[in-house]
Amino acid sequence: MNLRSTTPVASSAPSPARWMAGGVRRVGPGLALASAIGLGASALAHFLPIVGAPVIAIIIGIAVALVRPASATLRPGLHVASKRVLQLSIVLLGTGLSVHEVTSTGLSSLPVLLGTLVVALVAAWLIGRALGVVGDVRTLIGVGTAICGASAIAATDAVIDAPEQDVAYAVATIFTFNVIAVLTFPALGHAMHLSQRSFGLLAGTAINDVSSVVAAASVYGHAASSYAIIVKLSRTLMIIPIALGLAFWKTRAEERREERAGTTVSRSRLVKIFPWFIAWFVAAVALNSVGVISHSLSHELGNLAQVFIAIALAGIGLSTRLRDIRRAGLRPLALGACLWVVVTLTSLGLQLATGKA
Repeated sequence: MNLRSTTPVASSAPSPARWMAGGVRRVGPGLALASAIGLGASALAHFLPIVGAPVIAIIIGIAVALVRPASATLRPGLHVASKRVLQLSIVLLGTGLSVHEVTSTGLSSLPVLLGTLVVALVAAWLIGRALGVVGDVRTLIGVGTAICGASAIAATDAVIDAPEQDVAYAVATIFTFNVIAVLTFPALGHAMHLSQRSFGLLAGTAINDVSSVVAAASVYGHAASSYAIIVKLSRTLMIIPIALGLAFWKTRAEERREERAGTTVSRSRLVKIFPWFIAWFVAAVALNSVGVISHSLSHELGNLAQVFIAIALAGIGLSTRLRDIRRAGLRPLALGACLWVVVTLTSLGLQLATGKA
């Protein structure tokens, strides 16, 4: 008589510990490399504040990719750095924003702020179309110019999942004109006899990254710097409607594709498309606005957000292929130049029209 063995059969399903260990082994190498570059860039940024850690990180990442392109072992971790770490950085940025502070000080700048935002987005579509710049790179340059440079590009990429080379090109374009603005805006302000408040409004609406805004406004004066930072924070809040709008547009595009294929978009796919990190960003802003997050903690979390953005952009830089950037040519750079001039002139024109100059 054959007796069944009572020896327990090992389950084929991996244990949670083994699953986690496998995940760490899979994403560890790429994430560790991006983190090392991001942390190094953050340290270098103390000596190069005008450039900033995100730009330094993506430059180092691209330089490494030129010498040794990312291997299959690195790619999973680089993807986590460029997507998940990037989303976390946007949430942490929300802890440094206060609705009360922005509304109490920034309401007077609202016509100029919203005007430059709308003009930048419309001009990006029109000029980009005229130059033959289409797709994600046009969207990224437009949003980066309209809102807040690398942070806005990061948030937009987290929604539309743009190719790494498009993100790299957009960040490089925005950085180029930030540097030009830092070097030329103070002289322009003095030539036009702008007040401290007017120059702060110009810097806050026509320069993108925080470090560049502070650099240009600080040269002009302390009052200009203080006001420029508030305007810049107000612009940063525009990430919310823009990201939600892009998510809605992406959802509609998915629906149209599915309708043409004779199927429907499932609820699970719609939930996946929705940018949930924006909901957490709003929650972070709300917590800071009601005083749950202390000023010192908010400052530290803001610094951590900049480090995470640097890590994310290092991952994007490491994933970049030079031939894809070379293929894009100079047209995206020309688009960035046109948008920078348009936004600067719009800011000055609206200040004159509203009596803010």
